[in-house]
Amino acid sequence: MVAILLGNGFEESEALVPADLLRRAGVKVTLVGLDSLQVTGGHGIVLTADATLDQVEPDQLRMLILPGGLGGVEAISGDMRAQGLIQHCYDQGCWLAAICAAPTILANLGMLDRRNAVCYPGMEDLMGSAVVQKGTPVVVDGHIVTGEAAGSAFPFALKLVEILKGAAAAARVKESVHYHG
Repeated sequence: MVAILLGNGFEESEALVPADLLRRAGVKVTLVGLDSLQVTGGHGIVLTADATLDQVEPDQLRMLILPGGLGGVEAISGDMRAQGLIQHCYDQGCWLAAICAAPTILANLGMLDRRNAVCYPGMEDLMGSAVVQKGTPVVVDGHIVTGEAAGSAFPFALKLVEILKGAAAAARVKESVHYHG
């Protein structure tokens, strides 16, 4: 299963584009609210999650996705349960994916030390010893995928499809949504 962790203030496109494209590829995706099924994005879009954080079974996760949005990133960073889930996934070799401001969560936990990564432009100083690849929409290093910003949501999501379902599946999804990037 893939879980997308949502704190209030999350960046809507960075959560919903990956959820949509992964589901189109046949991947089971669960939208996870930190404390509630109702989560409000950074632009006021209210979303009903599939589960709360307390309902997630960490050992069932194949990938954990962290969307950006400063409010959502702050909420995840301040939640010890979320931090524990991220650490568990990292320790178990589960795929971790973070986009925009969310790679700073992984950097703060030391998970990006000396790894290639990308983040929202201007946040590079918050990336610790990560080797930031400025201007790159998506970076994969080991079992960690990072994306630059909301404008990278489609290439980020397609890379996640490729990782979990293969290049042919990613190409089919890309064609089905007429993404030409």
